[in-house]
Amino acid sequence: MASSAANGIRIEYEEFGSIHDPVILLIMGFAAQMTVWPGSFCEALAEHGFRVIRFDNRDVGLSTHFDGVRAPRMARAMIANLLGIRIKTPYTLDDMALDAAGLLEALSIEQAHVVGVSMGGMIAQTLAAQRPGHVTSLTSMMSTSGKRGLRRPRADVLRYILFKRRRNMDRDAMIEYLVGLWALIGSPAYPTPHDERRRLVTSWVDRSLDPAGGIRQFAALAASGDRTQLLGRIRCPALVIHGENDPLIRADGGRHTAECIHNSTLRIISGMGHDIPEVLAASVADLIASHCAEAQFAAEKGRQEGTVFA
Repeated sequence: MASSAANGIRIEYEEFGSIHDPVILLIMGFAAQMTVWPGSFCEALAEHGFRVIRFDNRDVGLSTHFDGVRAPRMARAMIANLLGIRIKTPYTLDDMALDAAGLLEALSIEQAHVVGVSMGGMIAQTLAAQRPGHVTSLTSMMSTSGKRGLRRPRADVLRYILFKRRRNMDRDAMIEYLVGLWALIGSPAYPTPHDERRRLVTSWVDRSLDPAGGIRQFAALAASGDRTQLLGRIRCPALVIHGENDPLIRADGGRHTAECIHNSTLRIISGMGHDIPEVLAASVADLIASHCAEAQFAAEKGRQEGTVFA
């Protein structure tokens, strides 16, 4: 792993594959470190001929943390999001999109295929709309447009997030919280064994523990609002992937995202929840790699012919 200065902060990142191959930039979701991307998934993408870069968003993992900067409490931020009320936040998803753009610039990468999951999908959408020159293609996974009126998280998941998470959890409490959350939101048809869930969660928590950082990220998510018009500005090839059984961000969030993006492709995966289970990692990687390869071919052809996405 390595780190780089980008957008005024330090960003920790890791690479897979050859530096000579087209780049896939992976953007992780709310409160999750880059190591939540399954290693097998990253390696599968690299085997398809891509230079794969995953990184820690600000306020998680080994990237810059905004220590001492307070954000609204989790419950207040979530209620504001559900009601469409704007809240004051330490930073926004726009800032996090600029972090991703800044990392590409720091690594002298002109364009990348951008893949975001959950909140990372929202960041990726923002990057594709606001910095189109950086983005060859977009893949938005388990994410949403933010439109009000879409189905809310399942009631038991909502209660768990609102009432189980606290600002200052210690190591053991955070492990128990995350293991329980994963059990609720994971893929029902492809459940991760309990011992494996605990092993992975423990490795994440021992790498970095900052509950307050996650709350600041959630405030940025909650303040992002409706991106319907923003999505309409995206012109690069776009793939939307969503689990049919996602209880956190419901599948209609993915469907509406695809409806909003010009000429996007939608893939709904039966039995999949709000995770990438190991048994699906290779097939999801195949979907994304195929999409990126087609977009790469179109982009290179366009450059040869002197055309760009319109």
